[in-house]
Amino acid sequence: MANLLNVIINATTISALYALVAIGFTLIFGVGGVLNFAHGALITVGAFGSYIVSNQMGLHPFFGMLAGTIATAAIGAAMYKGAIQYIEDQPVTLSILTFVFGFALAHAFRIFVSSGTVTVSQVVSGRTNLLGQDVQNISLVIFVLSWAIIVSVFYFVNRTKTGQAILATSMTKKGAALVGVKSKQVNLIVWVMAAAFAGLAGTLLVMKQGGSWNMGTSPLILAFSIVILGGLGSIRGSVVGAYVIGFVETFTTSFIDTRLTGLASLVLLIAFLLAKPEGLFGREAAE
Repeated sequence: MANLLNVIINATTISALYALVAIGFTLIFGVGGVLNFAHGALITVGAFGSYIVSNQMGLHPFFGMLAGTIATAAIGAAMYKGAIQYIEDQPVTLSILTFVFGFALAHAFRIFVSSGTVTVSQVVSGRTNLLGQDVQNISLVIFVLSWAIIVSVFYFVNRTKTGQAILATSMTKKGAALVGVKSKQVNLIVWVMAAAFAGLAGTLLVMKQGGSWNMGTSPLILAFSIVILGGLGSIRGSVVGAYVIGFVETFTTSFIDTRLTGLASLVLLIAFLLAKPEGLFGREAAE
């Protein structure tokens, strides 16, 4: 039987990573109405960017983490400026495009970088005793970074002019345009933010447990489950949903059967779709 406190610590860590991934996913949907199927591949970009800079170039893992995050943000910007902005009013075509782009991006890493498992040295090594449990310092870094970003996003969206523009665009593009909000600029900001969050999550994930060219597939499915559970377009719902899914997944695999990975969250998702299809907080932009 797994140690309960250790399972809780692991669940908290993985939930913090899920929250980073889900916030970006729900931002893009909340503002542009787009289900970005390339979001999982952006996690891979961050992880492999960190791997290239840290392992192949020999720089400190911090620079790898920074490079992976920046590279992913740049790809998010390139995706929007190069293609998304021209077809953002065609949701079916847009969904197919993001799927194809994500597929191509992941396989590019398989072909040109590595088809096996890669690992990256942790940005902060060692362990800390927490309530009698030895906890990896990288787990503490993940938790602190995740919540720093969550709090910053809430402040940014609800307390800054750019954040108010994001809120306005998420409610109605036409109404926002009438008061001078440029939706394309807002969407670009959102795509860059979402990509950066996914990239950062990828750098942290590869440091904690390694990764591979298809490492973004499972987080993408979980992100989809999380945003539906929390309420499509709801940042608050994404955070709560991430912790619900993270704890359910971890407790199921720790106390029941490791083969149930992924199944528990899907069962929970089906139950919510039947009982409360609007999710925990309904469709909202930030509150």
